[in-house]
Amino acid sequence: MPGWLLESSLLRVIGMKKYRPHFLIVAAASLWGLISVFVKNLTAIGFSAMEIVAVRATFAFLLLGFFGMFRRRGELRLDIRHFPYFVGTGIFSIVFFNWCYFTAINELSVSLAVILLYTAPAFVALLSVLFLKEPFSRRKGWGVAGTMAGCLLLSGVMDDRLSGSSLFGFAVGLGSGLGYALYTIFGKFCIRHYSSFATTLYTFLAASLFLVPYTRLWEKLPLLADGKALLFSLGLAFVPTVLAYLLYTEGLRGVDGSVAAVLATVEPVVAFLIGMTLYGERFAPVQWIGGIVVLLSVLLVQKEDKGNIGQAG
Repeated sequence: MPGWLLESSLLRVIGMKKYRPHFLIVAAASLWGLISVFVKNLTAIGFSAMEIVAVRATFAFLLLGFFGMFRRRGELRLDIRHFPYFVGTGIFSIVFFNWCYFTAINELSVSLAVILLYTAPAFVALLSVLFLKEPFSRRKGWGVAGTMAGCLLLSGVMDDRLSGSSLFGFAVGLGSGLGYALYTIFGKFCIRHYSSFATTLYTFLAASLFLVPYTRLWEKLPLLADGKALLFSLGLAFVPTVLAYLLYTEGLRGVDGSVAAVLATVEPVVAFLIGMTLYGERFAPVQWIGGIVVLLSVLLVQKEDKGNIGQAG
């Protein structure tokens, strides 16, 4: 092989390895963007929003547990003193942010609820400085600001009348952003002691222990016995849940929490594309601009973090 070709190949491999955490997080966020496909079908079958959250967490835990018993048994040792971290990722993040998000959608417009959910990068940036001692550079600040501006444009909020929005709706909407951010914060503590697989497994165990009795999920067993419902339940548990959270948690090992949160905001871009291609939702020109702004913000933060790979965990 010619020397120049070998050198070029090595540079490409090194570059890919260097940005691997970024790619993992973007891939995870893209899978999260597919969640509407499963949620819409399960809603049509007869599940409520919180029941779908319970199905997602419970099936995900069962899938992970089955796989772990055969292939990852050595990673499953749990120090009970660390379980509060998984209460953080499972209940205070997954359960809390879903409840806040669904409530905000009912209290406010969907577009405003989305904006408030994606205040998460700002929460992560602040919490990372306070609890993880991570630096907050000017470039990160611009990345967060650009992401927020892009989500604002994507939501189409400029077409809405917000005068009737309730104070409670704003409060729980901001709570959804905080809950979404808490997975990153608690997840950083978890991966100091556990693999990404074990972190994801015990996160969904904690969520399931809360959600199953709360939603009385056993009353939905007749619906789950239906082949279509079971298919979408398993799909929801694996594609935008188990696989996505494994990729995201592994990616957290190589980037700052604030960077991970901004990279993950490619999710609304994917969600809008799914809405357009599968459900005939129309985009206004300003929403296309918003998607471009989000992607440019992701690239901005990725460039900022290129010298810090492997230092955040």
